[in-house]
Amino acid sequence: MTTVTHTVATPSNPGWLHRAESWLDDKGKGAWIAAMVLGFVFFWPVGLAFLAYMIWSKRMFSSCKSRKTWNRTGMSAMRTTGNSAFDAYKADTLARLEREQIEFEEFLKRLRDAKDKAEFDQFMDERTKTDRDGDDNAA
Repeated sequence: MTTVTHTVATPSNPGWLHRAESWLDDKGKGAWIAAMVLGFVFFWPVGLAFLAYMIWSKRMFSSCKSRKTWNRTGMSAMRTTGNSAFDAYKADTLARLEREQIEFEEFLKRLRDAKDKAEFDQFMDERTKTDRDGDDNAA
């Protein structure tokens, strides 16, 4: 079985900076933003340093946890597992689901078209009825 994982090398005795970074990553983007705001409140260069680091490390624009577990995204569904029977089953299932999705979208289009036609026919019936009533009143 082949799986790709993205791991960050952790030193055997991580310093306080590395431990703080890991703790903030575990808490998520909100913790990074809170630390940055607190840095600005207490001493603005610290807040500016947090902001610069968040932009430089791309923590500002993506989830902190997703960097460690990027193989949980939808792209991992397309990779082979090494088990040929399961890969064949997965390919058949995905093909069937795509077919069903196309058929369902076609069904929805036919349903919308039928609804539009019914509404248009109702409008035309009301219009001809109004025209007939107007002609009867004029005569």
